[in-house]
Amino acid sequence: MTRLLIEHRTGYDYLRRVSLSYNEARMTPLTDPQQVVLESTLKVSPSSAAVAGYRDYWGTRVTSFDVHVPHEHLEVTAVSTVEVSRVERVPAEDEILSWEELASPDLADGFADWLGQTALSEPGAEVRELVADVARGLNPHEAARAVFAWLRTQMAYVQGATGVQTDARAAWAERKGVCQDLAHIAIGALRSLGIPARYISGYLHPRRSAGIGETVAGQSHAWVEWYDGEWRGWDPTNSGPASDFHVSVARGRDYRDVSPLKGILSGGGGSTLNVTVAITRLA
Repeated sequence: MTRLLIEHRTGYDYLRRVSLSYNEARMTPLTDPQQVVLESTLKVSPSSAAVAGYRDYWGTRVTSFDVHVPHEHLEVTAVSTVEVSRVERVPAEDEILSWEELASPDLADGFADWLGQTALSEPGAEVRELVADVARGLNPHEAARAVFAWLRTQMAYVQGATGVQTDARAAWAERKGVCQDLAHIAIGALRSLGIPARYISGYLHPRRSAGIGETVAGQSHAWVEWYDGEWRGWDPTNSGPASDFHVSVARGRDYRDVSPLKGILSGGGGSTLNVTVAITRLA
């Protein structure tokens, strides 16, 4: 078990005054069987913003807010304390679904959101052919692990090589990208095999050796969950299972379902983005 205090600040400095804006923030961690949110706040500046909250179709906690006064700066600060207890459980052979069970009409219908490709996850014909060879003769659990091992040998983590709109095919063509790209390619590869897979956004504490009470620069991060009888988490960037140092915020089909902050505005003329994530291990 790990208890983490996370402070995530996102700020925009606009080149010209914004007359009004409508926004959504997905910056509040989930409570689920593997983690519990003990305390959470989200503050918006300007303070005159009209704030409301809801859960979206995927179960993510969303804070929506409108700013109807002229402003040159927008800042959202989310502070959460989360207790995480993730255990990588090795499944028994009879707990793993067969390929036939994954392809059954009932499962295909129930998991339709996680089986269909999106514009960002479609990996292209080359990846589809390669992972089909990687998975040949394996059960779905073994196939997923083999796909992750294969991806590790194919892609290089390179910051700045891609952007938030880069899709799996473009990242694969360059053989480089960041956590978002690795997650999209992994999801597309798994879905091409008929394995349900979903995109997870959240936070990663980057240093296990940090002492209790020590604050470090954390990271907004992306990883994958796949289903072979139960949902399992894997971090393609770090080539390992999601751990107590991963904090889930949102689940979706791809990045577009889970972006931390998005909105529309009138005016602005461009902006400068500043993002900081500070994580303190409390236990």
